Amino acid sequence: MTEQQRYSLRPGGETIFTVPGSSVKFGPGALREVGEDARALDLKRVGLFTDKHVAETTCFVILIGALKDAGVEAVVYDGVRVEPTDQSFQDAAAFASEEDISGFISLGGGSVIDTAKVANLLSCYPDDLMTYVNAPIGQAKAVPGHLKPHIACPTTSGTGSETTGVAVFDLVASQVKTGISSHFMRPALAVVDPLTTDTLPSGVIAATGFDVLTHALESFTARPYTSRDFPAPGTRPPYQGANPFSDLGALAAIRLGGQHLVRAVTDPDAQGSRHHLMFAATLAGQAFGNAGVHIPHAMSYSVAGLNHTNVSAGYEREMPQVPHGVSVVINAPSAFRYIADDNPDRLLEAARALGADVSDATAAEGGELLGARLAEMMKMTGLPNGLTGLKYSDADIPALVEGAMAQQRLLAQSPRTITAANLAEIYKGAMHYW
Repeated sequence: MTEQQRYSLRPGGETIFTVPGSSVKFGPGALREVGEDARALDLKRVGLFTDKHVAETTCFVILIGALKDAGVEAVVYDGVRVEPTDQSFQDAAAFASEEDISGFISLGGGSVIDTAKVANLLSCYPDDLMTYVNAPIGQAKAVPGHLKPHIACPTTSGTGSETTGVAVFDLVASQVKTGISSHFMRPALAVVDPLTTDTLPSGVIAATGFDVLTHALESFTARPYTSRDFPAPGTRPPYQGANPFSDLGALAAIRLGGQHLVRAVTDPDAQGSRHHLMFAATLAGQAFGNAGVHIPHAMSYSVAGLNHTNVSAGYEREMPQVPHGVSVVINAPSAFRYIADDNPDRLLEAARALGADVSDATAAEGGELLGARLAEMMKMTGLPNGLTGLKYSDADIPALVEGAMAQQRLLAQSPRTITAANLAEIYKGAMHYW
C-alpha cells in the first residue's frame, strides 16, 4: 500500500493532522547548558525533580553546577518513585505547591519527568488528581491552560516523555495504570544528553530500549489519521493516529533500535549504541506523542498494575515491580501477530526496519515476521519469556483483560476495533514465545 493509498481522504473524514513538536536540544554535554536554558526562560528559582539514585550521579552534580553558574536557585525534590503512584504524584504536587518556584526541571527517567508534569499541573490548577485522569477511570477534565516552564532532562533512552504531554502512574487501589494527557503538559524544552546513559545497568537499557521500540512500532502501525471523522472545532484528540510526520520519526527509531538495542544491552563498551538509542527515544517520543500508541501499551497497564512481586534486572534497588518497557514489549509480539491482516504492508516494512529477513516474504507474513524478530531480540537481551516469565498464567487473563479494556484512549488507536475477547486471545498468545 502506498502512502497516498493509506492516507486517502474520504467524504466527511479527517483531512488535517497537527504537529505539536517540542523544542529539543540533543548531544553529549547538553546538560552543562541547562543553566543558560533556564535563564532564557526567565527561571530564577526552579523545582528540580529527580529520584534518590539519580541524585547520587555525576549528571546531577553537573546539572546543579550549571544552574549555580547561571545564577538559578534550585529547590531539590528527590522523592520521585520509579513507576509512580497516585500517592507519589500527590506528594510531589504538595511540594511544588508549597515552594515559590517559577518553573520545573526534571532529571531522570520517564517516572521523574511525568512526576514533574503532574506536580506542575496540580500546583498551577489545584484539583483532585482523578479529575484530570483519562476516562473512563477518571473524569478527563481538560487542563485549563498553560503551566509553568518545564525543562525535561532524560537520563534513560526510553519513554520519550521529554517530548510528550502524557504522564502515567499506578492507581494502586484499582491495580491498574492510567494517566493524564494534555498538550499543556508538554515540557517547554527537552535537553537530551546521551552521556547520562553511559553508566546505566544493562537491564535498565533493555527495559527502556524496548519501550522505545514499542512506541515507534505502535505509532507506525496505528490507525491512520484519515480514518477519523472530521472533528468539531477544538476537539481534535492529542493522539490523532498515524500520519506522514509521525511515520518519519517512528521508522527512523525502529531502524536505530534494530541496529543498536541488542548491542547496547550486551556490550558494556558500546557507548555509541547507547547514544543512538537515546536519539531513537527522542524520535519515537515525537512520533507517538503525535500519533498515539495502541494495543501493547493498553495491555501493559494491567500487566504492571497486577504484579507487585517481580524484581527485574537493573531494578533490584527499587520496590518489586514490572518495569514499564518490559510490561509493554511482553505483549507486543502477540499483538502484532494478531493484527497481521490489518495493513500487512506496513507490518512488513516495520519488520524490515527492525532487522528481520524479509527478502522472500510476502506482505501477509509481516505480522509474524515482526513478532518473531521482537521475540528474538527479547531473548538475546535476557527479557522474560512472555507473561509466564512474570508468573502469570491463563487463570490471570480475565483480570488482565479487565485492566486493558479500561485503556480506551489507547485502544482507540488500534488499526482494528478491539474487544475483550480479542484481548484475551492476545494475552494467551503472549504467555510464552520460545
